[in-house]
Amino acid sequence: MSGDTTPPGSRDFRTPVARARGLGSAKSGTGHFWWQRVSAVFLALLTPWVVGMLIALVGTGHDEIRAALGRPANAIPLVLFAISLFWHARLGLQVVVEDYVHHRATEIALQLLITFACALGGLVSLYAIARIALMP
Repeated sequence: MSGDTTPPGSRDFRTPVARARGLGSAKSGTGHFWWQRVSAVFLALLTPWVVGMLIALVGTGHDEIRAALGRPANAIPLVLFAISLFWHARLGLQVVVEDYVHHRATEIALQLLITFACALGGLVSLYAIARIALMP
C-alpha cells in the first residue's frame, strides 16, 4: 500500500465516476428482495391449497361453489393468495423492466402500467371473492 493512507476496512469500492457523482447504495434493494421472497413463500404454501380446492370443486354446481367460498377457512386463504399473487407479479415485473428497459420514459410508463394492472387485478379478484363469499 504505497502512499495509501486510507485505514483498513474503510475503503470505497465505487468507481471514480460514481464517487464523483455521489452514487452509492439506494438502500431499497434489500427490502424489495425480501418482499419478493416473502410473497414467494406465501405463494408456495397457498398454491397447492388453491389447486386442491379447485380440483375438489370441479363438477359441482354454482350453489356448492358459493357455499365453499362462503366459509372463512376457504375465503381468507384465497384472499391471501390473490394479494400475494399480484404483489409478487408486480415486484418481479418491476425488476425485469429495470434490468432490460433502458429508455427512461418507456421505463416509467411501463412501471406505471404494471402497478395499475396489478392493482386492478388485485382489486377485481378481491371484489369477486368478497361478492361470492358474502352473497346470501
